[in-house]
Amino acid sequence: MAALCSVVALAVAAGGAGGSTAATPGHGFTALRASTSSSVSTNWAGYVLTGDSTTYTSATGTWKEPTVTCGASDAGEAAAFWVGLGGYNLNSQALEQLGTSSDCNSSTGQPTYYAWYELVPNASVTVKLKIQPGNTVTVSVNVLTGGMVEFQIKNRTLGTVFTKKLAFANPDLTSAEWIAEAPSDCNQYRCSQIPLSNFGSVSFSNIAALGNSTGGTLTQNPGWTTTMITLDPNQGRGYFPGPDTFSGYANSSAGATPSATSADGRSFSVQWSAGASSSSGGAG
Repeated sequence: MAALCSVVALAVAAGGAGGSTAATPGHGFTALRASTSSSVSTNWAGYVLTGDSTTYTSATGTWKEPTVTCGASDAGEAAAFWVGLGGYNLNSQALEQLGTSSDCNSSTGQPTYYAWYELVPNASVTVKLKIQPGNTVTVSVNVLTGGMVEFQIKNRTLGTVFTKKLAFANPDLTSAEWIAEAPSDCNQYRCSQIPLSNFGSVSFSNIAALGNSTGGTLTQNPGWTTTMITLDPNQGRGYFPGPDTFSGYANSSAGATPSATSADGRSFSVQWSAGASSSSGGAG
């Protein structure tokens, strides 16, 4: 199947590289418009944490796998839900991410669900962990001492778990993310965005991060900046590492909008929409 990769599209942030050979998400590119608390991306929806001189070494979150709606004309559409570190800054060269996908199979058009991880710029890898719609999953990405990245995803509904530690010499630790995304079809030289599948809505909960050895959420750490990102595929193009590497045009108007965060910063939801709107509020 065509390679899918998680490609960011923000005007203030970008990351990711290379191509993949498996039908899984992965990269973080981007071409965004941004303000102090909200941005519009061609392919990300959710929240990002950043902070001056803050090194993020852990991020975790929980969600229930959405049921994707696949009609006769929806074959090849895709949606990815993930937790990650890095990939948001314009100069990012890496992204460590782990998540699940709710796709419409490119050959049959039938709903397809799976888990995956990726260490950008390496190719994404499908995880041998069964994922079904309605399953509750908890995902954690941790960067350990000694140049190791630990991925863990628990399917709490089925009582199964996948854990893997990988050596990664130069991880990006400048941000932490909780994202619903329209992946992209990539080869070694270029990425083209895939239309976002109709996942309805997804709710992220139990959100937490570790920055400079201090724990926090999306709202409760002084010195951390929380940015809300709305997905609108009509916002332009991303560039990494130069012009025309990534086309932000998805041949689709479908987008996604995050809600305000809960008061404690530990939860929010993302709503799919047939017609994207770039209007968005601030992080709450």
